[in-house]
Amino acid sequence: MNKLNTLTYTKIAAAINFIKANFKAQPSLDEIAASVHLSSFHFQKLFTEWAGVSPKKFLQYTSVQYAKSLLQQPTTTLFYTAIETGLSSSSRLHNLFVNIEGMTPDEYKNGGQHLQIKYSFADTIFGDMVIASTQKGVCYMAFIEDAAVGFNNLQSHFSKANFIEQTDELQQHALSIFSKDWQHLQQIKLHLKGTNFQLKVWEALLKIPTGQLTTYGNIANTINSPKASRAVGTAIGSNPVAFLIPCHRVIQTTGNIGGYMWGATRKTAIIGWEAATIFQ
Repeated sequence: MNKLNTLTYTKIAAAINFIKANFKAQPSLDEIAASVHLSSFHFQKLFTEWAGVSPKKFLQYTSVQYAKSLLQQPTTTLFYTAIETGLSSSSRLHNLFVNIEGMTPDEYKNGGQHLQIKYSFADTIFGDMVIASTQKGVCYMAFIEDAAVGFNNLQSHFSKANFIEQTDELQQHALSIFSKDWQHLQQIKLHLKGTNFQLKVWEALLKIPTGQLTTYGNIANTINSPKASRAVGTAIGSNPVAFLIPCHRVIQTTGNIGGYMWGATRKTAIIGWEAATIFQ
């Protein structure tokens, strides 16, 4: 790392420490930039390149994580959580959660208690799967080796939701992709919960054409975060919907297949199958 990069890293690290130490005061961009002796414009650009998110988003993530720790306590009220987090009202806390978590703070506190999720098991050409959906779309899809373990993993994502073992059209449309019956692709709907950064990465994955591959670095460039390859890798590894969001199409710059949540052998098989389809 050259002297310039070392200086930049030092400034970003100092800014992150400042945010973590002062998030309850909800410091402005100008205040954070001043803490590391940079102009607001230059700091905003520098921080976003290195962290993969803006200073404002990082502040929001930090606030949400603290609010989550408070909300896990049964007697904690939303108003108390909002004030303790440095927000002026519970409505601001509500808006923050919807923006970052994809759900309200009350829904988070209840662990998806009022969410009804239908799930089923399916046999695909790449192995057994568990697939789940809400009224809005497919919320979970994963390859499994054991049905009980697969269901437990699904439950861990929505700890207090109401689960019903039942197949619906949303699931059927999604599974049709394995039989190359792609006439229903436009009818596949997803209901995902993730940070803005994760959603941005997953959206970029959806744009990779069938039968083609890309790298973590290319995805980082696509979402205008060229220094965030590692963060991109983490977001790809958090993909809750196997195959439909094609994280299997991302490989290492060296050409190695790289990791895959559901196994490198399966990833290689999927890549080969997709490549074969474009020549038929």
